[in-house]
Amino acid sequence: MTETPPKVFVLDTNVILHDSSCIYKFQEHSIVIPITVLEELDQFKKGNDSINYHAREFLRALDALSGELLFNGGIQIGPNLGTISVKLERAIHEDLALSFSPDYPDHHILNIAYCLSKEKTGTHVILVSKDVNLRMKAKAVGLCAQDYRNDQVKDISALFTGHRIEENMSTELIDRMYVSPAEIEVDELNLEAVPVPNEYMILRNGSKSALGRFNVRTGMVQRVDKIRASGVMPRNAEQVFAVNALLDPDLQLVTLSGKAGTGKTLLALATALEVRDQYRQIFMARPVVPLSNKDLGYLPGDIKSKLDPYMQPLFDNLGVIQDHFSTTSPRQNMIQEMLEQETLKIAPLSYIRGRSLVKIFFIVDEAQNLTPHEIKTIITRAGEGTKMVFTGDIFQIDHPFLDSQSNGLSYLIEKMHGQKLYAHINLEKGERSVLADLASTLL
Repeated sequence: MTETPPKVFVLDTNVILHDSSCIYKFQEHSIVIPITVLEELDQFKKGNDSINYHAREFLRALDALSGELLFNGGIQIGPNLGTISVKLERAIHEDLALSFSPDYPDHHILNIAYCLSKEKTGTHVILVSKDVNLRMKAKAVGLCAQDYRNDQVKDISALFTGHRIEENMSTELIDRMYVSPAEIEVDELNLEAVPVPNEYMILRNGSKSALGRFNVRTGMVQRVDKIRASGVMPRNAEQVFAVNALLDPDLQLVTLSGKAGTGKTLLALATALEVRDQYRQIFMARPVVPLSNKDLGYLPGDIKSKLDPYMQPLFDNLGVIQDHFSTTSPRQNMIQEMLEQETLKIAPLSYIRGRSLVKIFFIVDEAQNLTPHEIKTIITRAGEGTKMVFTGDIFQIDHPFLDSQSNGLSYLIEKMHGQKLYAHINLEKGERSVLADLASTLL
């Protein structure tokens, strides 16, 4: 039997800023931190964003582990774990000097990994980075490079959709869904796979159909009706399911995924307004992911003018809801009054830091631009009586170091799948317009 060679993982800065506990995820293998990484982390220590938290936590953890051997052979990370060491700067290897300028920190990290691969014969040296461009550069010089995979969804094509279609149902069973108590024992349906809690289903047989949801507490599939929310009427089965989940106070966590124009944000806001009397406040937030990952300080104007472009889509959805009511309807003025009184608040996610989220209908839009750690941080702030809704398109990501497998929304759907207080719906049909749907599908 061939013995597997030992592995040495060289970590890029962005891996640490993504997960400060990453050094505990490489099992018995050795970890190398280039000194350039520590220099970059120093620039992120101050601030209130997630990356600032990770920079501080990692440096504290490394300081707690460190001893005389940190720079010379490494020190043990923990029981059954490998060693960690910090490697000082090296002259750019002659193989790299012509192609890689020393002016870029990434090239110094690449150089450390390359030098180790040349020196440690019989050892598998792997550069771990969330920067796809750096990974491509590493592969170009014959170096193994990987994304940080610890919190990635393994098979995005198998991600839970929240609903299923059951064909060839008997007419008698479907008719029973329309007669009180409008529910059927799940065993009577003879489903191929047992549904998970709060899974939705379309029961049909070619001539008749019914919409249902599996209630794990009763073991029954209960009929789901089409309900108007704040003047917005669901236009397809998935939207009907979404409104049902959003209006149910027992479902404290709901995720809605789908491409642009499927109605995720509109339905979340419309249902929140419909049940506004059950909550102290409706809070809508979205992460701010500036162009080219630059800080907001690069943009002109005061803080309001900097943030307005990011928040405007949420206000646009409010406008759509208002348009469902006549100009003489009191509902026209209700939204403006709620905004003025801050019972309805729209703000960047960073504005919730330190807040106690008690009895709040909390909507996080564009959640695919959050890391798994950020998603966890938000949910763990939920107090009594709070409902949390995350919406987003897991294939439309603006964050430079996230993709469909590593973003927080995909991670949340995979991890919460099957929990009794959770429901998820993947919205598939675009309803913005025929043109928008065509463009989203073909272009």
